[in-house]
This record gives sequence, structure tokens and C-alpha cells, in this order.
Amino acid sequence: MLEHLGGYDRCAITIGAIASHSALDLFDGAVEEGIRTLAVCQRGRERTYTEFFRGYREDGQMVRGMVDDAIVLDHYRDIMSQEVLVDLRSRNTVFVPNRSFSSYVGIEDIEQRFRVPLFGSRNMLRVEERGEKQDYYWLLEKAGLPFPERVEPDEIDSLTIVKLHHAVKKLERGFFTASTPEEYHQKARLLVKQGVITEEALANARVERYIIGPVFNLDFFFSPLERRAQQIELIGIDWRFESSLDGHVRLPAPQQMALNEAQIVPEYTVVGHNSATLRESLLEKVFPLAERFVKAARENYYPGIIGPFCLQTCVDKDMEFYIYDVAPRIGGGTNVHMSVGHPYGNALWRKPMSTGRRIAMEVRRAAEEDRLDEVCT
Repeated sequence: MLEHLGGYDRCAITIGAIASHSALDLFDGAVEEGIRTLAVCQRGRERTYTEFFRGYREDGQMVRGMVDDAIVLDHYRDIMSQEVLVDLRSRNTVFVPNRSFSSYVGIEDIEQRFRVPLFGSRNMLRVEERGEKQDYYWLLEKAGLPFPERVEPDEIDSLTIVKLHHAVKKLERGFFTASTPEEYHQKARLLVKQGVITEEALANARVERYIIGPVFNLDFFFSPLERRAQQIELIGIDWRFESSLDGHVRLPAPQQMALNEAQIVPEYTVVGHNSATLRESLLEKVFPLAERFVKAARENYYPGIIGPFCLQTCVDKDMEFYIYDVAPRIGGGTNVHMSVGHPYGNALWRKPMSTGRRIAMEVRRAAEEDRLDEVCT
């Protein structure tokens, strides 16, 4: 990667990403920082980027949209072809990973064969993979950070959540809740029968105590380039809309009780996000979470976190945070920052600051200071 970076024209960097997940935020932020954008699309899912948010420039300035160029492939994984890799490097592309990239392309290919400079630590993408020995739960434990207690199915004695992959929707969850072993087995049989989950996924599922409280996805950024100010930044906070869960909770109790077998167990498919803030006294608890995570990541996954990361948390009745998921890359909810930024990022930088724009700022600064090797792996 250092050899490829050495051949880059630092005055003509392109920011590229898989056209999915949080790509619009990334591309919008790059445009704000004067950097060209490249969307790598999958055929059948490309029109959002090639038509509706396609960029148009006048005298070099973007006047509409945010996507300068697009590569349309039959499948996202085709990005691994030698032809595409050469094309990406010829455009001086710094590629920004999102969850779609690691899910559709695969961790092994990203680590060993994706020969394009990647913004952030490519080895940290592995911590999201279920079944990895040193996954994010392992890392949270190393960091001494709070996360929900694991429970064996036959030892369930309070509300728990069962976390596993959806059988059909590749990026989604086949989650369900249970308060007793009997409820666990009953719901599991029903969801297997409906094709929502598989027996194999169930055998590898994580069952953990359900934290009753609101959800806050904490969108952080760590800058290895910063020397004067704090390197950890809170860019924003978001929370999720989930289908069909959010539809269930909008129903009065009698209607919930009247749902049939196909309707009664909600699914937890993320369909959107909204912005949020925390009461200021709770921010005192938020920053130490990020500090401990960054330290543990550096010690166990060198060079550790570079750029954006998201700690997905619940807050219980005692105002304690529990981290139930980790994204060691740009989070899935940062499109709420697009164009307008977020109160925290805006206040910190005194201008509209999204996660996408913050990434572009770091890339631009690294290019200008000849330090791309410090932010790319």
C-alpha cells in the first residue's frame, strides 16, 4: 500500500466507497472538502448514485448532487477483479470501508487482496465478524468496557435478546427476545419454520441480557494526525428505526395480542435513522468509553482505530451505558449528518460537520502534509 501511495498524485485524490450503507454522507462530505468522489455500484442498485444523486459541476464546483463518477459491477465482490483495482489506483483512490464492503466482498479478500489504499485500519474490520475469537466483545472486555452479560439459553431467567444473522437478508438481524427457556425454544422453532433464521445460525447465536433503555449510537472520530487538540471527537449521535419492531410498538396492547403467528414476533431490520443528543451530564461518561476503546484497539489491533468508529449503546435506568455493538468504521446512521452536520460536530468545528466531511478533511490534510501513510492501510 505504501508503494501505491507513493505513486499517487496528492493533488488529485479521489474518495471511493461501495455505493451502499453510508456512502451518500461520505460523498457529500468529500464534495464539501473539494475532493472528487467515486461510487462502486452493483447493477440493479445503482440508480441512486448514477442518476438521482449524480453530481454536476460548473467551473469545477459541484452545483448539484455529490457523485462524480460511478463504476457499475454485476456484483459488489467484482471490485476484487484486477481490472477494477487498477482503475481505482489510476484515479488516486483512497477507499473508505463501510459495512456493505466488508459483508459483500469478504474480510479475507479485503485483508489480503484488495490492493488499494484503505482509509482506516483494515485489520479492525474483522472484529465485526460473528464467530471470531477476538471479536468486538473480546475487545470490549480487554478495554474494561461495559456490555450486556451473556446468558445460556437454558439459564434464561429475565428478558434477553438473541443475536444472530437473518437467514435471507444478508446484512440484517434475525434477533428475537425471550424471558424464559420455554419462550426461547418456542420463538426459535417458529422463526426457523418461517425461514427468518436457520438452525446453524441459532447454534452460534449470542444470547445476552436485554438492557431496558433508549439506544444511542455514538459516532466518534479518532485523528492520528492531530497534535495540538484532543484526538477523539464526538461527531454525532443517532438512533434507529427498525422494521417490524417499530410497527409493533405503535400498536395498542389489544392489537398486539391479536396478531397471528406470522406477525407476532417482530423483526429488527434497520430501515432508517434519526439524530439525537444526550443530556450534558451524560457526556462525561461517553468520552471515557471512546478513550478506553481507542487504547485497547491500539494495543490489540495495531495501529488501532483510524478515523470514524461507532459505539452502539443502551442507557439503563441508573444512567449507565452498555455497549451492545461496535462499528470500527463509518457507522450506518451517519446519513442523518449529511449536509447539515450534527450539533456536536458542528459546534466542535464551527461549521457543518458530518462524519463524511470529517473523513474527507482528514484525507485532504494527510495528502497536503504528505502523511497519507498515517491514515491509510
